[in-house]
Amino acid sequence: MDMLSKLTNLFQQALETREPIVNLLESFVDHWKGITNYYIETTDESRPVKQTDIPWRLKQMLDILVYEEQQQQVEETGPCLEYLLQHKILETLCTLGKAQYPPGMSQQVLLFFSKVLSQVQKPLLHIINVYRPVQKLIRLCGLPDAQTEKEESLFLLAVCTRVKKDPYVLNYILEVHTEAARSSSTSDEPAAAATSTAARSGTCEAHSGTTSPAGATSPPGPSSPATPALSGPQATPSLIQILLHLSKSQKSRVRLRALEGVLVLATLPGKDSGALLAASTPLCELLAQRLCELYSLIPSTLDPVDLQGFPLTTWREQFTQMGEEEKRPPDHGTEPLTGFLCWLDYCQELLTHAPKKLTVKLAKEIHRQWLTGLLQPQLLQMSEAGILLHTALLSCCVRHIRSPVLLAELVPFLLGSDKHPEQCADTHTDTHTTLRYKLIQHCDHISDEISVATLRLFEELLQKPEQSIVANLVLRNLGQRSYASPTTAGCAGDERHVADVDTLDESEELEEDPFFSDSEFGAGEPLLSLPRRPEDSSSSSSHTQLAETVNSFLCLVPQEAKSSHHVQGAGYDTYVHDAHKMLNECTALSLDWGWPDTATDNPSPTSEFYEGHFLQVLFDRIARILEQPYELNLQVTSVLSRLAVFPHPHLHEYLLDPYISLTPGARSLFSTLVRVIGELMQKIQHIPNFSDKLLHMRRQLMGLEEETMADHVVLLRGVIVLEEFCKELAAIAFVKLPMEEQ
Repeated sequence: MDMLSKLTNLFQQALETREPIVNLLESFVDHWKGITNYYIETTDESRPVKQTDIPWRLKQMLDILVYEEQQQQVEETGPCLEYLLQHKILETLCTLGKAQYPPGMSQQVLLFFSKVLSQVQKPLLHIINVYRPVQKLIRLCGLPDAQTEKEESLFLLAVCTRVKKDPYVLNYILEVHTEAARSSSTSDEPAAAATSTAARSGTCEAHSGTTSPAGATSPPGPSSPATPALSGPQATPSLIQILLHLSKSQKSRVRLRALEGVLVLATLPGKDSGALLAASTPLCELLAQRLCELYSLIPSTLDPVDLQGFPLTTWREQFTQMGEEEKRPPDHGTEPLTGFLCWLDYCQELLTHAPKKLTVKLAKEIHRQWLTGLLQPQLLQMSEAGILLHTALLSCCVRHIRSPVLLAELVPFLLGSDKHPEQCADTHTDTHTTLRYKLIQHCDHISDEISVATLRLFEELLQKPEQSIVANLVLRNLGQRSYASPTTAGCAGDERHVADVDTLDESEELEEDPFFSDSEFGAGEPLLSLPRRPEDSSSSSSHTQLAETVNSFLCLVPQEAKSSHHVQGAGYDTYVHDAHKMLNECTALSLDWGWPDTATDNPSPTSEFYEGHFLQVLFDRIARILEQPYELNLQVTSVLSRLAVFPHPHLHEYLLDPYISLTPGARSLFSTLVRVIGELMQKIQHIPNFSDKLLHMRRQLMGLEEETMADHVVLLRGVIVLEEFCKELAAIAFVKLPMEEQ
């Protein structure tokens, strides 16, 4: 064992006495000279580079650089790296790659640069003999008909990843003047055209700075006033333009790397990087332009029905569905729509993670190019087919939009920014108001398909976490409570309850209507019965009124017009679970909106009550529920249910309180339904065997019977929707009771 130990020590001493650094340098120089000698000795200029030893020698040089760095201290620079910098090897390789000599040399150069930037850990891009050849190599990327997309994407992603480690070198890679960018970003009126061309590349001039161990000059950081100036605008594209050009490649891996590179640059930490990208590159303009291009590729033959519930594919998921060399097959169906939604999702990821200045500019650019420039003319066109398609597309986009910044641009675009109560005689001359007016009018369009699509759009909007949507459409007209008579405002508790019932009886004159007898209501329908609370008279009165509110909707449809009690599993309780879910969603949305807990009285309203254009159209639609198609009725009631479930006291009172005393000329949801019931009872008298026909229609809609030809189909389906809607409103009123009273 002693002998073995001595031999081991001798070998160890022998290894320690070697000078590997010298050997590494000699080997590194030998490989480089082997490459240069090839150009001196070769006579076959057409020989591909892969048939030479150049790729092998470049790999050996890279391995030496990596190994040398591993043996050095963090702050030290090895002699091989110093040799590479002093002899401008990267500059020479860039020239050889540009000349494509031997053929295929550009691929080898791109791969070598990529691996150097990704495997050498020491900061390099601040060194002039590194970032200058990197700049030149960037300009060689993205050329037409290039066969080097794969290598270009690897190189550019390596550059972007390296910039992420050292964000202060961003302005040198982009070749922009920091002071010019900073002054441009603080300008009050930045011109879009100037911004689009601000990122044209130029030549970075030599300048004073600190000297690296290799003797190369290092430029100061972006905060320093001594920054490299542009020698003048060039025709060559910038790094951003090249990356976005590669994002259109037929190769999925190339597209993925290009988009990853843009994402890395756009999400660099620090506000200076965001301001630089926003002011001095065409990033925002190109992203919005690509969004418009993809939207324009969506075929006009697309069926709007296919857009309902169209699944969201995130921008990363699209790359897992195809191989590296796979090309997109020509598809005239939903493939263009998927591409557009994936790009929209990509823009939203940038808006979520990028610095504020960049997100604000990108959102405004999307507003300018896509919403105002492309989408608005399509929504205001005269062609019904065009209106239908683009309304359905917009509804699909709204469902997939999750970025608060983009939502903040979308809502004013669709609804305007007016916060004052609407007037019945509004002229709607403003562009945004005109679009809002047109969209609401489309809910009552002569084309039922357009009405359904537009109602679905508003339903999607009401599910978004944006307070201004509900305020703009409804609450700004209910804020003063001018729908309620002074009697309602001055009464409370059981006094208000009695007054409301008396007023309702007087206004509707139901006691004089022969179709509204006591036997018509409540028979066969289980009513809500709550235990009494004699210890607190005010609580007991409110307790009783809430129960009667639920029962009012349950009893609203007369027994002659009911059919659900003949079918198992069609009771009112089936809506309670869905109502609970909707209430939780709406409560979560409005938690931070500062809504009051109780209704606030305004005894002297400033003007005559007007429910607003949106509620007016919805109430008009509900008033015609017996005359409208089944699908349209379902969508109208769905929007009203969504509004009724919001926990705002005025909205709850106006839509769900049957005992409210209305001002002259005003109508509520309950009063509108009462008038519909009156019309229904008159129609029933002229239809023999109405109850049997109604039951058969319900069973057909539930799939229990085959559909057959029948008379009064629209009316029968309308009655069924009316009954289900009243049960749904009762369920919503029930779940909005305090939990202990449920």
